[in-house]
Amino acid sequence: MNNFDGIIEFVEVAESQGFSAAAKQMNCSTSHVSRQVSRLEARLGSALLARTTRSVSLTEAGQAYYRQCRDLVDGLQQANEQINAQQVQLNGTLRVSAAGPFAERYVVPALIEFAQQHPELTVDIDFNSHKINLIEDGIDFAIRYGKLEDSGLVARRLLPRPLMAVASPQYLKQHGTPTHPNQLKAHNCIVSNNNHWQFEHDGTALYVKVNGRWKSNNAHAVVNACEQHLGIAYMPKINFLQSINSGTLSPVLEPYWSKGAGSWIVYQNRRFLPMRARLAIDHLINYFKDWEE
Repeated sequence: MNNFDGIIEFVEVAESQGFSAAAKQMNCSTSHVSRQVSRLEARLGSALLARTTRSVSLTEAGQAYYRQCRDLVDGLQQANEQINAQQVQLNGTLRVSAAGPFAERYVVPALIEFAQQHPELTVDIDFNSHKINLIEDGIDFAIRYGKLEDSGLVARRLLPRPLMAVASPQYLKQHGTPTHPNQLKAHNCIVSNNNHWQFEHDGTALYVKVNGRWKSNNAHAVVNACEQHLGIAYMPKINFLQSINSGTLSPVLEPYWSKGAGSWIVYQNRRFLPMRARLAIDHLINYFKDWEE
């Protein structure tokens, strides 16, 4: 088949679940969308959509065809963007949501580099750890760590974030050094995001419920409490490297450290993102492709 007419319209109808909604997204008439899809079905000799007066749904053949066409449309869009990126002069405001030391120390320099490449672009970074609505808050994309909720948003893995367990030498001298994660139940543990810590051993996950006298969702507060001998902490390595190098904190339980859930870029459907957001996401992915903690 050498005629690709109707494929983009078909994909849009499948995702919008209606001809009118698809036409609105494509800024064209409903009749044009319907006509293109009908011609596509005629060429294929198969019904792709089941139509009623109230709804549109994919047939079994349509579901299989949509999966293939989705990749085709994405590939075509990415190819177009690569060409456009060489010609476009980005402007407007790129709005990013981020939180935590990793974003402050490493994502910010990456976005500064991106801003320097596009002098007409304004970058607005909101360091907010609270849950946000990307659409309502006008955020182009967010940097998030850990297990993501099934929100219907697109998530691209930015990089892995291995975990590290640490304590101050004074705490370990006074309370002893644990040699197995289960021994944490007898220790004061400094809790950050949750009190169910995941470790790994021989490819098997080990979960331990911990308790302690200090809880905070701020990494700096956790590190500070750990340095002041309040207990054992367990977070991504990047939070502890400076303290490890200075000797104020010592690693513990190293054979059981988890690889972590990683950091993610979260955003709306890629086809509805402005060019500045698409190129910024690609820049971050490329910036961190060989990065290690």
